[in-house]
Amino acid sequence: MMPELPEVERGRREAASIAEGQTIAEVHCTEDLIVFDGVTPAVFRGALAHKHVLAVHRRGKQLWFELDQGPHPLFHFGMTGAFHTPAAEPLHLKSGPKAPHREWPPRFTKIHLIFDDGGELVMTNARRLGRILLRDDPLNEPPLSKLGFDPLLDLPGPSAFSKLLRGRGAVIKSLLLDQRFSAGVGNWIADEVLYQAGIAPQRRASSLSDAEAKRLRTKLKAVVETAVEANASDADYPKRWLFHQRWGKLKDAKTARGDVIEHTTIGGRTTAWVPAVQK
Repeated sequence: MMPELPEVERGRREAASIAEGQTIAEVHCTEDLIVFDGVTPAVFRGALAHKHVLAVHRRGKQLWFELDQGPHPLFHFGMTGAFHTPAAEPLHLKSGPKAPHREWPPRFTKIHLIFDDGGELVMTNARRLGRILLRDDPLNEPPLSKLGFDPLLDLPGPSAFSKLLRGRGAVIKSLLLDQRFSAGVGNWIADEVLYQAGIAPQRRASSLSDAEAKRLRTKLKAVVETAVEANASDADYPKRWLFHQRWGKLKDAKTARGDVIEHTTIGGRTTAWVPAVQK
């Protein structure tokens, strides 16, 4: 499981609690030109040191700090990235390690920020698939400028959502995973939403009726809002959710109501679905 919208929103809230309204006193970066997109530690330190953090924003799976002066740092967790603070318990992803390391700063730290009030924030990235970038105008530059709607921030209304689907020939599961369509939706959210909406993941988006599109939108909104309200703590997700039984591709997997869960591959991604209820 990789961080999706709820997990990244949790990271945003954590970063905001530490960084907003503070001045960055120290910046420590590793020498990693992959994660830092070719920017050296010296350049990154010069861009961030002594800048004031006005706000911490999120769109889809992208996070960025709005500073009093650009450039502004963008953070993308990738598959294994996360924010950490000294006191807070780190988020345990469903498919992540069961016992996180307790040292500080944590293993695989890529950037370590120390603020003028003594607060600290670290981003780790074990597999180096995340990115830490600098942008002068974040919302109007890639990657943010290429993102579609954010289900939490600006989900289109029912009619507009149905119209978006009507013109798409893509398989609905693949379309939901396309960040240019729905920013922040990942594998488990797409499976959960399609299950709750009763729509087979192999359907073409253009084949959905207006009623099905409305149902899909309603479930997308509900799943994302519920997960965010739970602060991405999956133990607090409703027990009826497919989420709790979808992992591991178990042959005898069943939903909470006893329906058989099948696993297939769509667009290169493992997909859990329930033929008895998804048509």
